[in-house]
Amino acid sequence: MSFQLRVYVPDHPLIKHWLAVARDGETPNALFKTAMTELGRWLTYEACRHWLVTTETQVETPLASCSATMINPQVPIAVVPILRAGLSLFDGAQTLLPLASVYHLGVARNEETLEPSCYLNKLPDEMNSQTRVLILEPMLATGGSIMLALDELMRRGIDSERVRIVSVVAAPPALKQIGEKYPQLKLYTAFVDEELNDQGFIVPGLGDSGDRAFGT
Repeated sequence: MSFQLRVYVPDHPLIKHWLAVARDGETPNALFKTAMTELGRWLTYEACRHWLVTTETQVETPLASCSATMINPQVPIAVVPILRAGLSLFDGAQTLLPLASVYHLGVARNEETLEPSCYLNKLPDEMNSQTRVLILEPMLATGGSIMLALDELMRRGIDSERVRIVSVVAAPPALKQIGEKYPQLKLYTAFVDEELNDQGFIVPGLGDSGDRAFGT
């Protein structure tokens, strides 16, 4: 069976609103971080649809017993924010997945070669292949950081069909790389922008989302 990367751009007014706030260069740092938190929340909500494993059970209401559906606590869930910009999406995602394990992955990009390097890796040596993994990476530009993260996860036994990526804006070069190597993935983003500039930044994009979120 052949696969093709699926990119979802949810048609939701709250996602559109907070994207506009985040794009605005006049948005102060504190409000920008709020916008990223909200985008992390609503995009994670969309990513969880038909992804989390449920189990059927019975509960007792104040009046009678009834059937109920709950998230299966036996299936592990992990959230991987790519530092440092991914932390700006994490607060929103965590409100929806409060019991998920969190594994930080620090990736820096050489601004001359645009190549990524990993400076922090808190992933365990081995992971259950049934784990649902949510990767938080606000900007999918050249694709270097997200491909590094995906490769690290696959080396630890993760099944790519169970991975979801949440980004705020994405660009064709990154989507092309992901689709060629990991076509089973599903990706959720607020918008797909058309191009990168000479410095490898998405245009129109958000600017440097890490600097804007943390006021540096």
